[in-house]
Amino acid sequence: MKIGVFDSGAGGLSVVKSLLDHKLFDEIIYYGDTARVPYGPKDANTVIRYSLEALEFFNNFDIDLLITACNTVSAYAITEMQSKASYPVVGVIEPGIKALVNGFTDKDAPILIIGTRATIASKRYQHALEQLGYQNLTALQTGLFVSMVEEGIFDGPLLYETMHHYFKEIETPQAIILGCTHFPLISESIKSYFDDIPTLIHSGEAIVEYLEERHGIKENVEETKLSIYASDNVEGLRAIANRWLND
Repeated sequence: MKIGVFDSGAGGLSVVKSLLDHKLFDEIIYYGDTARVPYGPKDANTVIRYSLEALEFFNNFDIDLLITACNTVSAYAITEMQSKASYPVVGVIEPGIKALVNGFTDKDAPILIIGTRATIASKRYQHALEQLGYQNLTALQTGLFVSMVEEGIFDGPLLYETMHHYFKEIETPQAIILGCTHFPLISESIKSYFDDIPTLIHSGEAIVEYLEERHGIKENVEETKLSIYASDNVEGLRAIANRWLND
């Protein structure tokens, strides 16, 4: 199978890493809209327009399936993309929720949801989890993390101070939903900030489980060809890919 992975920038590489580790596909076409990252502060209509433009890009590659590895796109544009595409389009929010339910059944424990302004404002995670009986939810906009990942800052004092800015008044959670695919690239730092206590729900691993269960896709390839494209500064995106995917 040949699939596409779409993200606003570098964050979707965290999904690509999981797909490569699990050897699911023969070829992956990655497209990061780096000219217009981040999507999080943008309004819903703009996110939908950008996402449909990305579909036009992938129409050049005869793909079998598209993963929208951006939570903001998954929150606002997934229905429109599915209606326009001639192949399945899979988002990351539903798999993330499913992964939490499968791996973390204590519905009274504190759960932290972090994401961009748009993802948190959509309340897609909050509403779905509340309907499933989870009671102790905190949803937090942490958009500065996106810019830091795009700059290749995955650890160190600047990231720590940013985490402290966001988390200083937060009760230590038992689980954290990384509601942006940029965030797994700083997951070790986030976990360390909370003394390695929380279980982290990672979109990449969640999407692998989802594809296996819902689409019947299993590990069956020896090597995956990966091609990386971007709307701007493709070499910068490829440098982040080399660092992250070969770590």
